Amino acid sequence: MDWSALPSLSALRAFEAAARHKSLSAAARELNVTHAAIAQHVRHLEAEFGQSLLFRAGRGVAPTEAGQQLANQLNEGFGILSDAVHSLRQRQENRPLALSVTPSFAMNWLMPRIGAFWQAHPDIPVAITPSIALVDLKRDGFDMAIRFGNGDWPGVQSTPLTAGEFWVVAQPELLHAHGTQTLQEAESLPWLMEPHLMEWRRVVKEAGLDLDRVNITVLDSNELVLSATLAGLGVSVHPRSLVERDVGTGALTCLCALPTEGLGYHVLTVNGRDSPRLRRFAKWLHATA
Repeated sequence: MDWSALPSLSALRAFEAAARHKSLSAAARELNVTHAAIAQHVRHLEAEFGQSLLFRAGRGVAPTEAGQQLANQLNEGFGILSDAVHSLRQRQENRPLALSVTPSFAMNWLMPRIGAFWQAHPDIPVAITPSIALVDLKRDGFDMAIRFGNGDWPGVQSTPLTAGEFWVVAQPELLHAHGTQTLQEAESLPWLMEPHLMEWRRVVKEAGLDLDRVNITVLDSNELVLSATLAGLGVSVHPRSLVERDVGTGALTCLCALPTEGLGYHVLTVNGRDSPRLRRFAKWLHATA
């Protein structure tokens, strides 16, 4: 389509509204512009087409024969555009919310709680994609991501979800067998870590533990680290939000807490991309956290 051959869309909308309402004032109210702006658009169209499109009729206006033909076809065209936009918006509303989360957060925080959301909001499906990969919310089609860090991610809106406190945890039987009660006493125990969450190394060092003297086993994911910790294979460090449920049930013991300033899980969304369903899900996340 050669858009350069068409008059301005604003002028065509103004004329169609004026012809439909048979009133420049009513068209101005519908389009939220002035009466003078509608009249100017109509004059520009008449000058471009070289013929009259509207004439005065009583206290209003009426389309000429050519104007009525143009108005009818514009009304049909705008209707097709409106249907296309409505269809796309409806499709967007009907699809599940797309959520990108880290596997650790999905398994240890979100999945034990998401059932409550689905029960309260059965009309809002949520598609959860666990991944540690960097994602582009716009390009990859995600409505929201949840990531661990200091909240400084460019191009997105970041809202803190959970505090950044780390807990040093181990199976109670392992600690009891070695008489371990403090972080320093845990130096002789095997430690478990995963390669993608390195923040704990800094906070453990700041707490006074010499990591160069610690026997560390690196596992591929935090899920493996947590499973191995639950099995009594070593000590590990996790964001509090991921292990407080296991500590609460007695499956793990918290040796100590390691406060960290600014670190934590954050909810990431795209500026300007919003919907009632997304707001309800975000509100539930924050209330639950």
